[in-house]
Amino acid sequence: MGGSDGTGEVRVRLPQPRLDDLLEELQARLDAARGTRDRVHSLLEAVLSVGRELDLEQALHSIVEAAAALVDAQYAALGVIGPDGKGLSAFHTVGVTDEQIAKIGPYPEGHGILGELIHHPEPLRLTKISEHSASYGFPSHHPPMNTFLGVPIRVRDQVFGNLYLTEKRGGAQFDEEDEAVLSTLAVAAGVAIDNARLYEDSRLRERWLQANAEITYRLMSGGAHTEVLRLIADRARENTGAALALVATPMGETDSLSVELAVGRGADAHRGLVLPVDGSLIGHAFATASPVTSADVSTDERIPAAPERFGGLGPAVGVPIGSGADGVRGVVVLVRETGRTPFTEKEIEPLRGFAAQAAVAMELAERRQDAQEIAVLKDRDRIARDLHDLAIQRLFATGMTLQSAGRLIANAEAAERVVRAVDELDETIKIIRSTIFGLRSREGGAGSGLRARAVRVAGEAAPVLGFAPSIRIEGLVDTDVPRDIADDLVAVLSEALTNIARHARAGRADVVLETDRREVRLTVSDDGVGIAAEGRRSGLGNMADRAERFGGEVTIDCPEKGGTTLVWRVPLTN
Repeated sequence: MGGSDGTGEVRVRLPQPRLDDLLEELQARLDAARGTRDRVHSLLEAVLSVGRELDLEQALHSIVEAAAALVDAQYAALGVIGPDGKGLSAFHTVGVTDEQIAKIGPYPEGHGILGELIHHPEPLRLTKISEHSASYGFPSHHPPMNTFLGVPIRVRDQVFGNLYLTEKRGGAQFDEEDEAVLSTLAVAAGVAIDNARLYEDSRLRERWLQANAEITYRLMSGGAHTEVLRLIADRARENTGAALALVATPMGETDSLSVELAVGRGADAHRGLVLPVDGSLIGHAFATASPVTSADVSTDERIPAAPERFGGLGPAVGVPIGSGADGVRGVVVLVRETGRTPFTEKEIEPLRGFAAQAAVAMELAERRQDAQEIAVLKDRDRIARDLHDLAIQRLFATGMTLQSAGRLIANAEAAERVVRAVDELDETIKIIRSTIFGLRSREGGAGSGLRARAVRVAGEAAPVLGFAPSIRIEGLVDTDVPRDIADDLVAVLSEALTNIARHARAGRADVVLETDRREVRLTVSDDGVGIAAEGRRSGLGNMADRAERFGGEVTIDCPEKGGTTLVWRVPLTN
């Protein structure tokens, strides 16, 4: 159809239905172009948002949120592949509430569809998850999921983890465009993760350097031995994200290590603990002079059975203090909470440097102590020499003078008094000579202290008991407990362990020796049958006599649930 407009031109009129179709097609193309433009804009915003994050954990969470928004998915997750490359070490989710997570249970380990991307790191798009051969269902309380889209995230040609998207909103399916957008985001995510890792590594190196500088300053300024070790333990715990840090040192004349320092979670239960070198994780690090790791201390056979001490704790590492050539001086132990990642070689390497700092601290402390002892000995020698050269000679001269004068005294009573004075001078000279001998003698020797003696008694009782008793020692028992009290305490400990072996039928015994400078307290407990109401009690009577001799006491508790707890305590006089 056509017509003239009076100027000779012909106007063509399209049928109305055809015009509507063309307008609708034009509008659809405009909408598609606008949608593509908006999606590209959203992708660029997501890439910029992800790239701005320098904290690794926050970057991972931002990646998951951006992925869910880009493909309009109800649920999204990012699974981090573990060091062994066979499972997931971390799982970040979006769309599932904390209440739902608590009902579902532990995070997935990388089996089923999630494991499919681990074994075959290529984009995977599914119409229905349950129809895939690798799928074997969801745990209880898990929200229903059908549509699925997964893409790997690569960091420097290595697969870091995978993005998992499920349930596209509106009941639609994930398409090729969704896959392309998500794959583009995964590339940007890999760059962002790499940057966050580099930033995290640089910050960690900075913290190690600061800690090393702080320790060096404390060492050079003459910081106390225990103070420097505590600083080392604190900084190592902070820099590795550990919940507990221990420092164990060898005990002279024994095959045991004593936990000299404990900081962090449950530190009080570990401080003063005595552990055997043979068969323990700490002892293995000490004996081999090399780091030793444990994936879970709660199930490790090299950890003495004590659930109450390691509740909530998991991965651990023991690093020797010193080297095989110079002699190992102890072990630094770090323990993380349950569920945290095990210690890697990358984390252990700076710990070696820290352990070397601890060795320097111990070396300087020993040299300082030796210098102080030499100064004391020199001072004693000077005092002894002065007493001998000045005091004794003067007293001897005075005595000779009095003896000579006594012969000239006619009065018998006066002469007798002079003779008594000469005898007293002779006795005083003997006392001074004895004091000089004491000043020039060094008391005690290696292994003669109460700490080492108690450990030896516990070790000697192990064959009779059928197991090694646990022993923990706190306080300055070697210096604060007098020799006579220490002798009786060792006898009481031996008697108590013997009684457990003979009568208790126990499977475990715990020994705690502690002093607060006001009293010394020995606690021996077992999980046996308790003490019979009738029978010989001469051993208990001897323990009581030994305590009462110093003004102390013995208490025995036998709870209904079984076992016996003996407490032997004696006050310390200043």
